[in-house]
Order: sequence, then structure tokens, then C-alpha cells
Amino acid sequence: MRCINPSAKLFRGKKFWMALVCTLGFQNLMAQTQVPLRDLSFFDNPSPNWKTASNVQADLAQQEVLTTKDGAGILVNQPGKKGAKDLFSKTTYGDMDLELDYMMAKGSNSGIYLQGRYEIQLLDSWGTVNPKSGDNGGIYERWDDSKPEGQQGYDGHAPRQNASRAPGLWQHIKISFQAARFDANGQKNANARMLYVWLNGVLIQDNVELAGPTRGAIDARDAALGPLRIQGDHGPVAFRNIKITAFDKPHPALSGLKYKVYKATNLSVSDLQKQKPDAEGSSTIMSSNQARLNNDFTMVYTGNIEVKDAGEYVFKINVPGGKGAFGIDGSSVIAMADGYGENKVQLQPGNHSFEISYLKTVEWVRPALGLTVSGPGIREYLLSDANVSNNDPVDPILIDAAANTVVRSFSDLPGGIRVTHGVNVGSPELLHYTYDLDKGMIVQIWRGGFLDATPMWHDRGDGSSRPAGSVQYLGKPVPAIEKLSDEKAVWALDTTGTAFKPKGYVLNADDVPAFKYIVYGSVVNDASSVMPGGQGIHREVTLQNPVEGLYYHLASGNIETLGDGLYAIDDKSYYIRLDEADRAKAITRQMGDKQELIVPIKNKLTYSIIF
Repeated sequence: MRCINPSAKLFRGKKFWMALVCTLGFQNLMAQTQVPLRDLSFFDNPSPNWKTASNVQADLAQQEVLTTKDGAGILVNQPGKKGAKDLFSKTTYGDMDLELDYMMAKGSNSGIYLQGRYEIQLLDSWGTVNPKSGDNGGIYERWDDSKPEGQQGYDGHAPRQNASRAPGLWQHIKISFQAARFDANGQKNANARMLYVWLNGVLIQDNVELAGPTRGAIDARDAALGPLRIQGDHGPVAFRNIKITAFDKPHPALSGLKYKVYKATNLSVSDLQKQKPDAEGSSTIMSSNQARLNNDFTMVYTGNIEVKDAGEYVFKINVPGGKGAFGIDGSSVIAMADGYGENKVQLQPGNHSFEISYLKTVEWVRPALGLTVSGPGIREYLLSDANVSNNDPVDPILIDAAANTVVRSFSDLPGGIRVTHGVNVGSPELLHYTYDLDKGMIVQIWRGGFLDATPMWHDRGDGSSRPAGSVQYLGKPVPAIEKLSDEKAVWALDTTGTAFKPKGYVLNADDVPAFKYIVYGSVVNDASSVMPGGQGIHREVTLQNPVEGLYYHLASGNIETLGDGLYAIDDKSYYIRLDEADRAKAITRQMGDKQELIVPIKNKLTYSIIF
């Protein structure tokens, strides 16, 4: 149960002051479908190359090999030699969001077609430095056979950067698609758009207009509706956690808009009711321009909002340089908030009165009043004036790594963890990592752009930077080396009692760092190098004067042993591969609710982090 306390000062009326809006058992915000993968019943007449499985694994060495375990929960395509066909949903869609995990076999090729017409390419592009439209996450080319040889393909859109993972690892993609628009006579008046594509946490396509269907479409014409289609006649691929959100409902509409503007920002509700506005009137659009002031004003809009369907609606207000509040039917939805606020409310079909207030107080910020709504079958929609920006964009401060590069900064990890002595190491192969000098371990590794230093250098800054590419976190930081009484002893969370002493790093002739520290009296040299093609990092840890009982912490989380020194970590998020000398020594142990992969270390340890 969740209750909204109506504490905003500027919403008026007895009903408001008495109301306490409680929401219980809200339905799902959007018309979201979790595709059931117990069987193939969601799809239309699937061919034999499609099946469900409970587990799937690729081979890093063999082309187009996926091995499966019988069961359900994962959709798998095994094309074989002939007869393989694409897979189509029974339902057709217009505007939609699609989110899913997928796994590529080595060298494999597939694709996702929105409406059966517009392909997002799926490809094993692991290690590709300069991706093209035919690479993983690209919007495939259109095609014209009448053009000269080598010019038939056109209007493809390459991903902004290569965020691809290794074969056999789960990759996550989020696609937002807007269908073409047609007038009452069936004539197209707006092209389809790929509003965004996020791959493994990186925006790779942004508001791309699609002039027409891509090559291999079910037909050459745009349409209002079409099925979700997955390519099945090329290479092995697996899918899971498929979520579809359809947006097929009309937008809520505003009417009866009236505004009042007061040259003050410190008035109570009762004071506002007594005071004559400095400006007031009716309007066809909700806009801060009606204030005709830049600062120190209170603007209040009232009106009606009509919704067609019952359900849960999310409202967001953006009020830069001040405060704002929003209420419906005399009850507060968003209490007085600084700059930005959002909340949910359950609405029935029909007209609902609303009131929104904007108190502008910060002189140097440009005034702007923003209000958006999303709801059942409705993608987030701007209700206020689109010509007035309600954002104060900051140009990102990006650091490239055209050569081997080292940058010190704070690094923020999931779970509210801040690495205060982090060293970010970038490479021209577009494979980068952050080393924690306090623990002697790598805490994150990523592919693509090097660093976004905006939070470190913009305005006063907070000393932190963040990866500018597709990042893989390596778990909660713990000391890399620990002395254990036996294989079951608990791994310490910090270096207390280890005589740990960081000694910085030394650059080689190519400006690649080797980190040095002392632990338990042993001198450690910790060096990493980028693997060919930027496919991962090869690690070499050497010790001088090692004491007995030292172990090295390789990974923690869900650990799957794949054989030949290869381990899949955290539900096939990345690999650890031990070199041959250390394979037999590795220990996978259960510690509480997680597993740990550790290995005894004496003079030297070599292994790789692959993703």
C-alpha cells in the first residue's frame, strides 16, 4: 500500500486539504506482455528450427555452435542446413517497446524486425572496432536491385559504438519503435522512427527516421501494424526475458486551460486567493511564456485532462530554477518539488480537473514549465509547450583514449559503492578498466568510449567519472589477495591486518601501467594487457617472497564451470579463463548466498577477463 500525503501549499479547496490519496494494487502501467517461453504458442506456426530450452551455451572456438539443455524459458534457433524459417508473433503491433536478452553463437548472424519490416541486426561483432550498419545493433540497409553493383544497399545506420559482448554471453537490448503515420485516406504522412536502441547499457541508435522498410522486409511498403519477426534462416541465436509494451491508445487531451501569474513566490494558498493576479487569461497550450517574467513569479494553470481508459497514469513535472506541484481532482499527485517531480495516480475514464503550480526563483535559469503523462497503452507524452525547453543540457566532457591513457578519479559502482582511489586505464583498442588501489583489484571493465568526466569537471564537480561505453561490473570490491587458514575460510572485506601498502604504478614503454603493492610482506606486481581485438584483458600477477596460504580472488556471484579453465560469471555476464598452469588449482566455493572463484597463488598467476 502506498499513500500520497497532500502537503503542497498551492493546491486549493476543502477537498484537497481533507484528501489523502491512497493507491492499492495498481495495475501495470503499460500494456506490457512478458512473452511466455514455456512453449512456442506466442508465435505463428513456428518452423522446426525453433524450440525452447532451459539452458544454452556457445563455444568460443567453434563457429555457429549452440548447445542446449531441454526445458523451457529460453527461445533457441538452430537453423541446420535447410528448411529454417523466420519466427513471427501472432499479434501485430504499431508503436511498441521491445526489451530482451539474446546470445549469439560464434560467427552467428540474426536479426529482429519491427513490424516484420525494419531490421535491427544481431551479429557476432565481438572485437569489431568500427561497426557498420550490418554489425550488431545496426539498422540494416534498404536495398535497390536496380542500382549498380556495390550500390544497391543504402540508408543503413551503424551503431554509435560497438557495445557487443563475446559469443555465449547474454546481451541486453532495449528498442523503442514508432510506426509510420497515415492520414484518413491511407496516405503516409510521417515515416517510422527508431526512437532509441540501447545495447548493453549504451545508447547506440537515437531517433533515427526510417524512410522505408529495410532489406528482407515482409513487403516493401510501410504499414500501421505488423508482427514482431525474428530471423531464423541465418545462424544460431537464443533469446529470453522478452517483454513487449504496445502503445495503441489515444493521448490524454487538455482543455479549458486558464492561467494566473503573481509577482511573488512566497505566498500561501490563502494569500494567493486574496491577491489579484498580475496577469491571467485563457490559453490553448500550457506554456511558461505566459508569465512574461524571467524570475520571482508564481504561475498557476488550471484545466481539465481527459483520459479514455481506466488505469495507472504517471505524471512528471519539470520546473527548472524553482519548485512545482501538481494535483488532480483537488488531490495532490506531486507535492511541492524542487526542479522535478513524478508520481502515479489511478484514473477512471473521463474528464478530470487539474492544477499545476510553478514557483520560479533562480535568476540565472531560463523559465520553463514541463508536464508529461504516460499510462495504459500510452508512451510518455509531453502535454506542455514543446517549443519551450524544460532542460538545461550540459555538453558532456568526454576523454578519449587514442593512446594508452591513465586517469585518476572516483568511481561509483552499483550498491552505492564509491571507489575513492580508482585508476582508469584506457586503450586505443577501446577496451578499458578501473583499478582500485585500495584493494589491488579491477572493479569494472568496459568496451567503447573511454570516460565521461562530466561529473568530475562540470561546474564544481564531485571528483567522479563514469565509463563512456558498455560496462561490466566485477562485483563488490574485496582485497585481491588474502591469507586463508583453509579453503573454507571467509574472505575479508578490507585489508585490515594484511599490512597492505599500495606502491602506485609503473608505466612501460607503451604507457601501460603495472600496479604494485605489498600484502603480508609479499611484493606484488599486477600487470594487465588488452587481448587481440579488444576481446578482454589478460592479467599477470607476480609475487616476490610469497608467504604460505595466499589465495587470489577471481570472481564472486553465480559461477558456471565450462571446462578447460573457462568459467561463466553472474549468469553468463562475462568469462574468467585461467591459463593452463592454474586450471587444476581453482576452487569454486559456496559462501552464504553467493559463490566465489578463488585460486592458490605463490609466485605467479595468469588469467583473462573476457566479455
